Amino acid sequence: MSLIGKEIEEFAAKAFHQGEFIDVSSENFKGKWSVVCFYPADFTFVCPTELEDLQDQYKTLQALDVEVYSVSTDTHFTHKAWHDASDAIGKIEYIMIGDPTHKISRIFDVLDEEEGLANRGTFIIDPNGVVQTIEINADGIGRDASTLVDKIRAAQYVRNNPGEVCPAKWKEGADTLKPSLDLVGKI
Repeated sequence: MSLIGKEIEEFAAKAFHQGEFIDVSSENFKGKWSVVCFYPADFTFVCPTELEDLQDQYKTLQALDVEVYSVSTDTHFTHKAWHDASDAIGKIEYIMIGDPTHKISRIFDVLDEEEGLANRGTFIIDPNGVVQTIEINADGIGRDASTLVDKIRAAQYVRNNPGEVCPAKWKEGADTLKPSLDLVGKI
């Protein structure tokens, strides 16, 4: 069953953020836009390239009132060790959530039960804590965080402009559509 249009179930977890361990819960996803990026494991291969790429977009996302969270089935202690040991991960300013119980990965339906690791899943969550977009990739396929910016802008536009929708390849400031009987079969 898809999580699109559904509020995230409650959870609580420990995270690493800017040199400290913090508590994070599903309540953190309310009140502003959130990007939640699941990845398989710390100290691996594709994962640091994705998380560094996400960091490269972090300031742009923050300017759109978006908070970013990365999640793996590692512990918050492992996140700190990786942050201290890796030049790429050492740049990260966003929150790194530990999910050693796999609860969060199961809530978001990204857990590979046989491996005990999360799939590469990216979720955009609106200020009500409701999932608006989902992208899940196979383990060997890295993501491009720059695509999140346009998706966030489109999601924010639709939320702020009821009755309008964003067509394919929509960019901020471009024309939108107003679905109606008159448009059926004419696009």
